[in-house]
Amino acid sequence: MSDPKVPLPTLLSGGDDPGAVRIAGPGQLQAGVAVMSPDLASEPLGDYALRHGLRPSAERPPVFTYLGELWRRRHFILAFATARNIAMYTEAKLGQIWQVLTPLLNAGVYFLIFGLLVPINRGIPNYLAFLVTGVFVFNFTQRCFISTSSVVTESLPLIRALQFPRAALPLAYVMIELEQMALAMAVLVVIVLATGEPVTWYWLLVIPALLLQTIFNIGIGLFAARLGAQVNDFSQLLPFLMRTWLYLSGVLFSIQNLGLIKNSFLASHQWVVPVLQVNPAAVYITLVRNAIMATERLSAPGSRPYDAAKCSVWQDAVRHGANLPASQQYDSAYCAASAHVTILHFWYFGIGWAALALVVGFFFFWRAETRYGRG
Repeated sequence: MSDPKVPLPTLLSGGDDPGAVRIAGPGQLQAGVAVMSPDLASEPLGDYALRHGLRPSAERPPVFTYLGELWRRRHFILAFATARNIAMYTEAKLGQIWQVLTPLLNAGVYFLIFGLLVPINRGIPNYLAFLVTGVFVFNFTQRCFISTSSVVTESLPLIRALQFPRAALPLAYVMIELEQMALAMAVLVVIVLATGEPVTWYWLLVIPALLLQTIFNIGIGLFAARLGAQVNDFSQLLPFLMRTWLYLSGVLFSIQNLGLIKNSFLASHQWVVPVLQVNPAAVYITLVRNAIMATERLSAPGSRPYDAAKCSVWQDAVRHGANLPASQQYDSAYCAASAHVTILHFWYFGIGWAALALVVGFFFFWRAETRYGRG
């Protein structure tokens, strides 16, 4: 800090002090002389900063202040997400069509392998719609997890150049995936209708289901962003984690149906069935499937009065890989429903996972706010 009573030329020239700095030209200092500075030896730097109202430029703001800064930048987050979405496939000849082709090709590969070459539909009516719905919904969470895991390292120039809440970056990347999911849902609707599913009022439940999934994705996106910024090997491990999560989430098969088949692993370890059913990805997949697929609701165990004979015939046919006639494809509905998890429970778990992921992910990311961008 300088004394306002001292003339500026005196400060620039160093006054009468022969050891003070003299400016030789714009931006230049004469060599061999010391830079003039206040005498700080008499008090600690912290006390000096406090006395003059100074604070660190990279100080982490309080939680509510931080949330307010994020809210003020909501337009930037949405504009950034839209711009990145448009630029993502600019160099590709098919352009934005790849946003729809990518999940379609994934679903096509899974259907070719698990629907035709190695049938594991296990008595699921309308397996094509069942599979495509699972792939599209899981892909939304998977892409959010992968893209946000590297957002800090990929945005270092922006982080070091501008002062803004760093959580805006993973939020923007989740918005990118949400915009792509909106396009994917339009394609999913066409596929589901083409397979014979009727339009019902249940379809409106897709909106809250995807909203809960988006909130959950924001939470895990914030969590993954900090892990990816601090653990270099996290990006190498992530593809294996995602693949394992996919196979455990009922994307390719019905977890509940496999638990009803005699002599299967899940049937002999019944405690595994509810554990797999309530994992976050499986919860949101189930909510969307039950909303847009009448075949899922009509074939759900317990949706019809229990009939041991019909249930046994269905179990034997599915266990041996036999093709069930159309009249028996819904006989799983005559089996006893799981006492552990019902469709109402899925909504409770969907709300719970979304709230838990958002709170934990936000605080986990916010606590390291001052560390991002340091290299």
